[in-house]
Amino acid sequence: MGQSGWVIIFVVLALEILLGIAVVYFLVQKYQQEYRKQQDAKADNIINQATEKARVIQLEAKDKALKIQQEAELELSRRRQELAREEERLTKRRAELDHRLERLEQREQMLNKRQSAIDKRANEIEKLYSDQMLELQRIAEMTKEQAREVLLQEVEKEARNDMARIIRQIETEARIEGEKRAREIIADAIQRVASEHVSEVTTSVVSLPNDEMKGRIVGRNGRNIRTFEQLAGVDVIVDDTPEAVTISCFDSVRREVARRALERLILDGRIHPAHIEKILNEEQRNVEKEIEEAGQQAAFDANVAGLHPEILKMLGRLKFRTSYGQNQLAHAVEVSRLAAVIASELGADVEVCKAGALLHDLGKAMDHNTEGTHAMLGAEFARRYGVHPKVVNCIASHHHEVEQESVEAVIVEAADAISGARPGARREDLEQYIKRLRALEEIANSFKGVSQSFAIQAGREVRIIVRPEDVDDLAATRMARDIAKKIEETMQYPGQIKVTVIRETRAIDYAK
Repeated sequence: MGQSGWVIIFVVLALEILLGIAVVYFLVQKYQQEYRKQQDAKADNIINQATEKARVIQLEAKDKALKIQQEAELELSRRRQELAREEERLTKRRAELDHRLERLEQREQMLNKRQSAIDKRANEIEKLYSDQMLELQRIAEMTKEQAREVLLQEVEKEARNDMARIIRQIETEARIEGEKRAREIIADAIQRVASEHVSEVTTSVVSLPNDEMKGRIVGRNGRNIRTFEQLAGVDVIVDDTPEAVTISCFDSVRREVARRALERLILDGRIHPAHIEKILNEEQRNVEKEIEEAGQQAAFDANVAGLHPEILKMLGRLKFRTSYGQNQLAHAVEVSRLAAVIASELGADVEVCKAGALLHDLGKAMDHNTEGTHAMLGAEFARRYGVHPKVVNCIASHHHEVEQESVEAVIVEAADAISGARPGARREDLEQYIKRLRALEEIANSFKGVSQSFAIQAGREVRIIVRPEDVDDLAATRMARDIAKKIEETMQYPGQIKVTVIRETRAIDYAK
């Protein structure tokens, strides 16, 4: 194939390519025209739909606007009506206020007129009063100040008499009611407790089978009695008392140990230093065991639980302690029972009362070794071993050494007084009894205006007769309280003492 043939092929190929391009261009132009038509149709359709929606929305908006306009017009109309009514009400109120103001002005004018008349009348009355005062002073021959002083004296005297009468009446009523209730509670408590312990005396006298035993107790050159006294911590008094020796010691527990040991030595017959030491050690252990058992038994009898063993041990020492012949451990149990009965009657805390009453004299078991009152010592000892604070206060305050913080403390004090003051509880020697009666009368006679005083009812009451010209009714009432207070501050006594002040006026004349 020659060069012309290739040229022809290339020409044909070029024509085909151009023809293909022309066909493609034609098809593209045709497609674009159809696409534009479709897009135009879609656009027209969207525009038509939008126009339709806009028309519908416009109609709805017009309806809503019309509705809102109608509602606004209705609200405006309602507001106008309310404003009209409010304006009408204010107009009426203004008219009423104007009317009231007019009436007030009229009343003010009337009051001014009346005030003028009253001032005029007051001036007249003041003048009349001054004239009358001058006339009264002329008639009575007394100034105003003198008359006032006389009147005040009369009023004061009358008021003092009335006050004394009222005080006596109130005290009488309170005493009658209080004594009635107290008698019921105390009688019930004593009857329910019904203690069998009346009076107990701890003896320190040891009986001997014969007087020859005194020589064996003393021993050669006094070695037996000297050993016994040193080991036991007591004094053994061997005197002319037939068939008896006396053991003297301030510590009641040591005295009890010595008494038991000496009785065993007398029964055994072997009295020498080695055997004395053995017997004393055995009896010391026996007494300590008995003390623990006595404390536990006392807590059981009083129905008080939860006490520390050291407290029970200290409580048991009261078994060998007496006061006016009354055993202190039995007294503690009795006071606990009385306090429980009284607390249950009054609605107080029974457990606190029982524990406080059982331990109220705990310090008496230690007050011979430690300085301080038995109430404060017992309270401190109980506080150290975790006793409840209310119980500690009952112990510390039963002799008013500290303030009583609860009704339970008052109940414990009352139960203690009942146990010590009931018939047969304690004994008192004649000398102390006479001293107490004499002290009562001396206290009563120390007050000004007292004519005579008498201690009666075994020292339970003191009656004072006063001179009526020196002591009036009110002063008699005050004197009774002052004497009672002085007795409380200066004397020690079981129970209570009644103070009665008697004022009597006698008018005597003779028919001739």
